Amino acid sequence: MKDVFSDILETLRVQATLYFRTDFSPPWAVEVPAFSAAARFHLVARGTCHIRLPSGSVARLEAGDLAVIPRGTAHILADRPDRPAVSLDRAIEDSGFSGRGVFVYGKGDSSANAQMLCGHFDFPKGADHAILRALPDLVVLTRADRVDRPFLDEILSLLERRVFTSGNDAPAAVSKLSEILLIEIIRASVNQSPDLRRVIGALTDPHIGDALAQIHSEYAAEWSVETLATAVGMSRSRFAERFTELVGTGPMKYLAEWRMQRAMYLLSTSRLTVQEIAAQVGYQSAAAFSRAFAQRFGGPPLEFKNAS
Repeated sequence: MKDVFSDILETLRVQATLYFRTDFSPPWAVEVPAFSAAARFHLVARGTCHIRLPSGSVARLEAGDLAVIPRGTAHILADRPDRPAVSLDRAIEDSGFSGRGVFVYGKGDSSANAQMLCGHFDFPKGADHAILRALPDLVVLTRADRVDRPFLDEILSLLERRVFTSGNDAPAAVSKLSEILLIEIIRASVNQSPDLRRVIGALTDPHIGDALAQIHSEYAAEWSVETLATAVGMSRSRFAERFTELVGTGPMKYLAEWRMQRAMYLLSTSRLTVQEIAAQVGYQSAAAFSRAFAQRFGGPPLEFKNAS
Protein backbone atom coordinates (compact mmCIF):
# COMPACT_ATOMS: atom_id res chain seq x y z
CA MET A 1 0.00 0.00 0.00
CA LYS A 2 1.37 3.40 -0.98
CA ASP A 3 2.32 6.19 1.41
CA VAL A 4 -0.35 8.69 0.35
CA PHE A 5 1.47 11.83 1.43
CA SER A 6 4.63 10.98 -0.53
CA ASP A 7 2.57 9.84 -3.52
CA ILE A 8 0.75 13.18 -3.63
CA LEU A 9 3.94 15.28 -3.68
CA GLU A 10 5.66 12.95 -6.14
CA THR A 11 2.71 13.11 -8.52
CA LEU A 12 2.43 16.89 -8.24
CA ARG A 13 6.16 17.09 -9.10
CA VAL A 14 7.05 19.74 -6.55
CA GLN A 15 10.47 21.32 -7.06
CA ALA A 16 12.14 24.09 -5.10
CA THR A 17 14.13 26.91 -6.64
CA LEU A 18 16.30 29.54 -4.96
CA TYR A 19 15.97 32.91 -6.61
CA PHE A 20 18.11 35.08 -4.34
CA ARG A 21 19.76 35.60 -1.00
CA THR A 22 19.46 39.11 0.31
CA ASP A 23 21.36 41.70 2.27
CA PHE A 24 18.83 44.53 2.77
CA SER A 25 19.76 47.64 4.78
CA PRO A 26 17.08 49.95 6.20
CA PRO A 27 15.12 51.80 5.05
CA TRP A 28 13.82 49.21 2.57
CA ALA A 29 10.55 47.70 1.32
CA VAL A 30 10.10 45.45 -1.71
CA GLU A 31 6.86 44.29 -3.31
CA VAL A 32 7.13 40.69 -4.53
CA PRO A 33 4.69 40.08 -7.41
CA ALA A 34 2.13 37.28 -7.54
CA PHE A 35 3.44 34.02 -8.92
CA SER A 36 0.86 31.43 -9.88
CA ALA A 37 1.46 27.70 -9.47
CA ALA A 38 4.12 28.30 -6.84
CA ALA A 39 4.58 28.60 -3.10
CA ARG A 40 7.09 31.31 -2.22
CA PHE A 41 9.26 31.07 0.89
CA HIS A 42 11.55 33.43 2.81
CA LEU A 43 13.97 32.18 5.46
CA VAL A 44 15.48 34.91 7.66
CA ALA A 45 19.13 34.21 8.47
CA ARG A 46 19.94 37.50 10.15
CA GLY A 47 18.07 40.59 11.32
CA THR A 48 14.32 41.14 11.09
CA CYS A 49 11.73 41.97 8.48
CA HIS A 50 7.97 42.29 8.13
CA ILE A 51 5.80 40.53 5.57
CA ARG A 52 2.48 42.04 4.49
CA LEU A 53 -0.23 40.48 2.30
CA PRO A 54 -3.00 42.29 0.35
CA SER A 55 -5.50 40.78 2.81
CA GLY A 56 -3.93 42.91 5.55
CA SER A 57 -2.13 40.03 7.24
CA VAL A 58 1.18 41.23 8.70
CA ALA A 59 3.88 39.18 10.41
CA ARG A 60 7.23 40.10 11.91
CA LEU A 61 10.03 37.70 11.05
CA GLU A 62 13.19 37.33 13.08
CA ALA A 63 16.36 35.33 12.55
CA GLY A 64 15.50 31.66 12.13
CA ASP A 65 11.89 32.30 11.08
CA LEU A 66 10.44 30.93 7.85
CA ALA A 67 7.51 32.47 5.96
CA VAL A 68 5.68 30.53 3.24
CA ILE A 69 3.07 32.00 0.90
CA PRO A 70 1.49 28.78 -0.43
CA ARG A 71 -0.48 30.31 -3.33
CA GLY A 72 2.18 32.70 -4.53
CA THR A 73 0.14 35.75 -3.52
CA ALA A 74 1.78 39.16 -4.03
CA HIS A 75 3.30 40.44 -0.80
CA ILE A 76 5.58 43.10 0.64
CA LEU A 77 8.80 42.50 2.54
CA ALA A 78 10.00 45.50 4.54
CA ASP A 79 12.01 46.64 7.52
CA ARG A 80 8.85 48.31 8.91
CA PRO A 81 5.23 47.19 8.42
CA ASP A 82 4.10 50.60 7.12
CA ARG A 83 7.03 51.28 4.78
CA PRO A 84 5.96 52.19 1.18
CA ALA A 85 7.35 49.55 -1.19
CA VAL A 86 8.99 49.59 -4.60
CA SER A 87 8.47 46.75 -7.04
CA LEU A 88 10.92 43.87 -6.99
CA ASP A 89 11.95 44.67 -10.57
CA ARG A 90 12.68 48.28 -9.59
CA ALA A 91 14.71 47.18 -6.55
CA ILE A 92 16.73 44.78 -8.70
CA GLU A 93 17.36 47.48 -11.28
CA ASP A 94 18.37 50.07 -8.68
CA SER A 95 20.71 47.64 -6.93
CA GLY A 96 22.35 46.34 -10.10
CA PHE A 97 21.68 42.76 -9.00
CA SER A 98 22.61 40.38 -11.84
CA GLY A 99 20.87 37.30 -10.51
CA ARG A 100 24.08 35.84 -9.11
CA GLY A 101 25.53 36.24 -5.63
CA VAL A 102 23.86 38.39 -3.00
CA PHE A 103 20.99 40.79 -3.71
CA VAL A 104 22.20 43.91 -1.85
CA TYR A 105 19.65 46.70 -1.46
CA GLY A 106 19.53 49.84 0.68
CA LYS A 107 22.29 52.11 1.93
CA GLY A 108 21.38 52.51 5.57
CA ASP A 109 22.76 51.00 8.75
CA SER A 110 24.45 47.76 7.70
CA SER A 111 24.41 46.53 11.31
CA ALA A 112 20.60 46.35 11.07
CA ASN A 113 20.47 44.57 7.74
CA ALA A 114 18.23 41.62 6.90
CA GLN A 115 19.77 38.57 5.29
CA MET A 116 17.29 36.12 3.81
CA LEU A 117 17.18 33.05 1.66
CA CYS A 118 14.28 33.43 -0.79
CA GLY A 119 12.84 30.88 -3.18
CA HIS A 120 9.74 29.04 -4.27
CA PHE A 121 8.23 25.61 -4.66
CA ASP A 122 7.08 25.14 -8.25
CA PHE A 123 3.94 23.20 -9.19
CA PRO A 124 3.07 22.29 -12.77
CA LYS A 125 0.09 24.12 -14.23
CA GLY A 126 -3.07 22.27 -13.18
CA ALA A 127 -1.48 20.61 -10.14
CA ASP A 128 -4.09 20.40 -7.40
CA HIS A 129 -4.96 18.53 -4.24
CA ALA A 130 -7.06 19.01 -1.10
CA ILE A 131 -3.86 19.45 0.95
CA LEU A 132 -2.72 22.40 -1.18
CA ARG A 133 -6.17 23.98 -1.08
CA ALA A 134 -6.24 23.70 2.73
CA LEU A 135 -3.02 25.62 3.30
CA PRO A 136 -3.51 29.13 4.74
CA ASP A 137 -2.54 32.24 2.76
CA LEU A 138 0.51 32.74 4.98
CA VAL A 139 2.46 30.25 7.07
CA VAL A 140 5.02 31.51 9.58
CA LEU A 141 7.23 28.99 11.33
CA THR A 142 9.34 30.55 14.05
CA ARG A 143 12.62 29.34 15.50
CA ALA A 144 10.59 27.98 18.43
CA ASP A 145 8.48 25.98 15.97
CA ARG A 146 11.67 24.60 14.47
CA VAL A 147 12.77 23.37 17.89
CA ASP A 148 9.56 21.37 18.08
CA ARG A 149 10.20 19.99 14.57
CA PRO A 150 13.86 18.84 14.70
CA PHE A 151 13.83 17.35 11.19
CA LEU A 152 12.58 20.64 9.71
CA ASP A 153 15.20 22.51 11.74
CA GLU A 154 17.97 20.27 10.41
CA ILE A 155 16.89 20.79 6.79
CA LEU A 156 16.64 24.58 7.11
CA SER A 157 19.95 24.77 9.00
CA LEU A 158 21.59 22.79 6.20
CA LEU A 159 20.18 25.17 3.59
CA GLU A 160 21.45 28.18 5.52
CA ARG A 161 24.95 26.72 5.80
CA ARG A 162 25.09 25.78 2.12
CA VAL A 163 23.85 29.13 0.84
CA PHE A 164 25.67 31.49 3.16
CA THR A 165 29.03 29.71 3.19
CA SER A 166 29.39 28.17 -0.29
CA GLY A 167 26.42 29.05 -2.43
CA ASN A 168 27.56 27.51 -5.73
CA ASP A 169 25.93 24.14 -5.13
CA ALA A 170 22.90 25.51 -3.24
CA PRO A 171 20.41 25.10 -6.13
CA ALA A 172 21.24 21.40 -6.41
CA ALA A 173 20.95 20.97 -2.64
CA VAL A 174 17.56 22.70 -2.55
CA SER A 175 16.28 20.60 -5.43
CA LYS A 176 17.24 17.39 -3.62
CA LEU A 177 15.71 18.54 -0.33
CA SER A 178 12.60 20.20 -1.74
CA GLU A 179 10.11 17.37 -1.36
CA ILE A 180 11.21 16.58 2.20
CA LEU A 181 11.23 20.29 3.07
CA LEU A 182 7.68 20.83 1.82
CA ILE A 183 6.42 17.73 3.65
CA GLU A 184 7.89 19.06 6.89
CA ILE A 185 6.50 22.55 6.28
CA ILE A 186 3.01 21.14 5.71
CA ARG A 187 3.19 18.98 8.82
CA ALA A 188 4.42 21.92 10.88
CA SER A 189 1.58 24.11 9.56
CA VAL A 190 -1.35 22.03 10.80
CA ASN A 191 -1.76 24.13 13.94
CA GLN A 192 -2.21 27.24 11.79
CA SER A 193 -5.09 25.91 9.71
CA PRO A 194 -8.11 23.88 10.88
CA ASP A 195 -8.77 22.89 7.24
CA LEU A 196 -5.26 21.55 6.83
CA ARG A 197 -5.45 19.71 10.15
CA ARG A 198 -8.67 18.07 8.97
CA VAL A 199 -7.25 16.95 5.60
CA ILE A 200 -3.99 15.67 7.12
CA GLY A 201 -6.11 13.89 9.72
CA ALA A 202 -7.85 12.04 6.89
CA LEU A 203 -4.56 10.34 6.00
CA THR A 204 -4.29 8.74 9.44
CA ASP A 205 -7.98 8.10 10.05
CA PRO A 206 -8.36 4.30 10.42
CA HIS A 207 -11.11 4.12 7.77
CA ILE A 208 -10.67 7.12 5.49
CA GLY A 209 -6.90 6.80 5.53
CA ASP A 210 -7.27 3.19 4.42
CA ALA A 211 -9.65 4.24 1.64
CA LEU A 212 -7.22 6.91 0.43
CA ALA A 213 -4.37 4.40 0.43
CA GLN A 214 -6.46 2.01 -1.67
CA ILE A 215 -7.41 4.75 -4.12
CA HIS A 216 -3.78 5.79 -4.52
CA SER A 217 -2.60 2.20 -4.92
CA GLU A 218 -5.34 1.15 -7.36
CA TYR A 219 -6.74 4.33 -8.90
CA ALA A 220 -7.57 2.53 -12.16
CA ALA A 221 -9.86 0.04 -10.39
CA GLU A 222 -13.63 0.27 -10.88
CA TRP A 223 -14.30 1.76 -7.47
CA SER A 224 -17.69 2.90 -6.29
CA VAL A 225 -18.72 4.47 -3.01
CA GLU A 226 -20.14 1.11 -1.99
CA THR A 227 -17.03 -0.95 -2.84
CA LEU A 228 -14.75 1.53 -1.06
CA ALA A 229 -17.01 1.53 1.99
CA THR A 230 -17.03 -2.26 2.06
CA ALA A 231 -13.24 -2.38 1.69
CA VAL A 232 -12.76 -0.26 4.84
CA GLY A 233 -15.59 -1.81 6.84
CA MET A 234 -18.10 1.05 6.88
CA SER A 235 -21.66 1.55 5.74
CA ARG A 236 -22.04 3.34 2.41
CA SER A 237 -23.75 6.41 3.84
CA ARG A 238 -21.43 6.80 6.82
CA PHE A 239 -18.34 6.33 4.64
CA ALA A 240 -19.44 8.96 2.12
CA GLU A 241 -20.27 11.39 4.91
CA ARG A 242 -17.02 10.84 6.78
CA PHE A 243 -14.87 11.01 3.63
CA THR A 244 -16.44 14.32 2.58
CA GLU A 245 -16.16 15.71 6.10
CA LEU A 246 -12.41 15.05 6.30
CA VAL A 247 -11.20 15.40 2.72
CA GLY A 248 -13.56 18.20 1.69
CA THR A 249 -14.92 16.39 -1.36
CA GLY A 250 -16.78 13.15 -2.05
CA PRO A 251 -14.88 9.89 -2.71
CA MET A 252 -15.86 9.63 -6.38
CA LYS A 253 -14.90 13.23 -7.09
CA TYR A 254 -11.59 12.68 -5.29
CA LEU A 255 -10.95 9.54 -7.36
CA ALA A 256 -11.75 11.32 -10.64
CA GLU A 257 -9.47 14.24 -9.77
CA TRP A 258 -6.64 11.95 -8.67
CA ARG A 259 -6.86 10.05 -11.97
CA MET A 260 -6.43 13.38 -13.78
CA GLN A 261 -3.41 14.30 -11.64
CA ARG A 262 -1.82 10.92 -12.33
CA ALA A 263 -2.58 11.32 -16.04
CA MET A 264 -0.88 14.72 -16.06
CA TYR A 265 2.13 13.17 -14.31
CA LEU A 266 2.36 10.32 -16.84
CA LEU A 267 1.97 12.66 -19.80
CA SER A 268 4.90 14.71 -18.51
CA THR A 269 7.24 11.95 -17.38
CA SER A 270 6.65 8.88 -19.56
CA ARG A 271 6.69 7.85 -23.22
CA LEU A 272 3.32 6.16 -22.94
CA THR A 273 0.73 6.98 -25.59
CA VAL A 274 -2.49 8.77 -24.70
CA GLN A 275 -4.35 5.48 -25.14
CA GLU A 276 -1.98 3.67 -22.78
CA ILE A 277 -2.28 6.42 -20.19
CA ALA A 278 -6.07 6.38 -20.48
CA ALA A 279 -6.05 2.67 -19.63
CA GLN A 280 -3.60 3.17 -16.76
CA VAL A 281 -5.82 5.75 -15.08
CA GLY A 282 -9.02 3.73 -15.41
CA TYR A 283 -10.70 4.89 -18.63
CA GLN A 284 -12.26 2.42 -21.03
CA SER A 285 -11.41 4.50 -24.09
CA ALA A 286 -8.94 7.18 -25.11
CA ALA A 287 -11.83 9.33 -26.35
CA ALA A 288 -13.56 9.37 -22.95
CA PHE A 289 -10.25 10.13 -21.26
CA SER A 290 -9.46 12.96 -23.69
CA ARG A 291 -12.85 14.57 -23.08
CA ALA A 292 -12.43 14.40 -19.31
CA PHE A 293 -8.86 15.72 -19.50
CA ALA A 294 -9.81 18.65 -21.76
CA GLN A 295 -12.72 19.53 -19.50
CA ARG A 296 -10.43 19.59 -16.47
CA PHE A 297 -7.33 21.27 -17.93
CA GLY A 298 -8.66 23.23 -20.90
CA GLY A 299 -6.93 21.28 -23.65
CA PRO A 300 -6.46 17.74 -25.01
CA PRO A 301 -3.89 15.40 -23.43
CA LEU A 302 -1.75 15.20 -26.58
CA GLU A 303 -1.35 18.96 -26.57
CA PHE A 304 -0.29 18.83 -22.93
CA LYS A 305 2.16 15.99 -23.63
CA ASN A 306 3.78 17.83 -26.55
CA ALA A 307 4.23 20.95 -24.42
CA SER A 308 5.85 19.05 -21.51
